[in-house]
Amino acid sequence: MKLKSKLSAILFIVLVAFTANAQDKIRVYVPADTILYAQIESMDKVFFDAYNSCDLKKQESIYSDTIEFFYDKAGLINSKSEIILGTKNNICGKVTRYIIPGSIEVYPIHNYGAVEIGFHRFYNNQEPDAASKPSKFFIVWKKENENWTITKVVSLH
Repeated sequence: MKLKSKLSAILFIVLVAFTANAQDKIRVYVPADTILYAQIESMDKVFFDAYNSCDLKKQESIYSDTIEFFYDKAGLINSKSEIILGTKNNICGKVTRYIIPGSIEVYPIHNYGAVEIGFHRFYNNQEPDAASKPSKFFIVWKKENENWTITKVVSLH
């Protein structure tokens, strides 16, 4: 057997072994707490219904006063008023967010709240034919006195 053929065979075996090992580590998401999952899924809908309808007061009431918004294209924004102003100027009437069905995962954070991870799409209403790619997001939710607020967001596009 030629050296090139032997190397190809070894590479193939390593690739198959790696793929099989990786598949063993990937698991299907099942919520650890179905009540928490439903609460966060509901809060996501409340927040993004306000986002899509430009209800800035509702959004402001859900953002924590200590919000940290990590946006891969603009960096860290940690001013609630700056986030609301940016939404007013750049999002209202221009962009619509849709969740990718079945993509939300929710993980409890003991004595704090929860982390929501998922995929969503944003559509530019000014450019209806523009492609929209799914993007990943992370939201840290804090529960205080039965109220949920967003304390951190990581938005990746």
